[in-house]
This record gives sequence, structure tokens and C-alpha cells, in this order.
Amino acid sequence: MEIKIGVVESARELLVASDLSPDEVEALVADALDGKRAVLTLVDEKGRRFVVPSSRISYVEIGAADQRKVGFA
Repeated sequence: MEIKIGVVESARELLVASDLSPDEVEALVADALDGKRAVLTLVDEKGRRFVVPSSRISYVEIGAADQRKVGFA
């Protein structure tokens, strides 16, 4: 699944490809924005860890999982 995170005062988005479900990502984001956590931490498909301070998150876009096509289209 693809997750885009907008960071305050940054022209670029943070793009994370994760194995988490949309509900799991939404719960992590909600905890970070409610003040239950100081940072939002996500791990991508390759094991890289992304840590974003909760106060710097401007938006989070949770996309559907990419379905890779096999063969010629």
C-alpha cells in the first residue's frame, strides 16, 4: 500500500510503501495526531523506518495496495 505524508514547510511529500492495512495506518496516524504519540513511525516494505514528528504532519493520504500486472497489457 502507498502512503503519502505531507510535512509542514516542505515542498516534497514523504512516500512510503508499506505492508500495513489501511486500518492499521489510520490507527497509527490517529494516535500521532491525538497526542498519544510524539512521532508517527512507519516501516516500509524494505524495512526502512520513517519517523515524522506529529506536530509537523500536514496531511496523510492512504492509498490502495498496488496490484502488479504480469504480462503484456
